[in-house]
Amino acid sequence: MPIRKEKLDALQKKMEELGIREDDLIEKFILGSGKGGQKVNKTASCVYLKHIPSQIEVKCQQNRSREMNRFLARRELCEQLASKVYQEKTAKQQMIEKIRRQKKKRSRRAKEKMLQEKKKRSEVKSQRAMPKQEDPDV
Repeated sequence: MPIRKEKLDALQKKMEELGIREDDLIEKFILGSGKGGQKVNKTASCVYLKHIPSQIEVKCQQNRSREMNRFLARRELCEQLASKVYQEKTAKQQMIEKIRRQKKKRSRRAKEKMLQEKKKRSEVKSQRAMPKQEDPDV
């Protein structure tokens, strides 16, 4: 599946903004590995890019197509260089940090505080119960 012209133009513009020139890139095609069977293991569709001035290295094998992997590798390189230059976190880095925060074990104090809040909440809820009615026959 060919890459649309708009996407290629947008990538080219982004590379110009960041000062990435094709002359500054070392590009190699290496044998793929992993899922995909014999075809992936025989063809050199994995793209290795190295930006010489910044020493950033990118390897991309997300797709079976070499052209698509070239595009994706350049896009990844742009993201990494932008995060380095502008000190902004990429979407991937933000996702990793979010998962790390979610998995992080709570401190003892935070856990106690959370349990106290839950206990208070349960007491409030228990106050909502309907009052018990007595039997008029008795």
